Amino acid sequence: QVTLVESGGGLVQAGGSLRLSCAASGRTFSRYAMGWFRQAPGKDREFVAATASSWSGGSTTYADSVKGRFTISRDNAKNTVYLQMNSLKPEDTAAYYCAADLPPYGRGYDYWGQGTQVTVSS
Repeated sequence: QVTLVESGGGLVQAGGSLRLSCAASGRTFSRYAMGWFRQAPGKDREFVAATASSWSGGSTTYADSVKGRFTISRDNAKNTVYLQMNSLKPEDTAAYYCAADLPPYGRGYDYWGQGTQVTVSS
């Protein structure tokens, strides 16, 4: 069982920045692939960014809508994954969730956090 706890959400003006954190339990965090997703009211949950496990090289992927503005990173010593969000837009307003994919990979994310709200005002 893995517990994920997000933090760092809040209210920010358009053009501003926020950094989300997701702290994970477990002793093999470096083997977790981690992802960030978001869900706006009335919309489906959508992928934002992901990082492969450090064991697999730690490559990163991004949704086109956030590429160049958001950066996902991880600190294995702190069992934490981050989402640095710059140049925020009102359309980035959503609840943001982190997720963990444990080995064997490719079956979908195994664990999800409770979410943190990001609101971007125009």
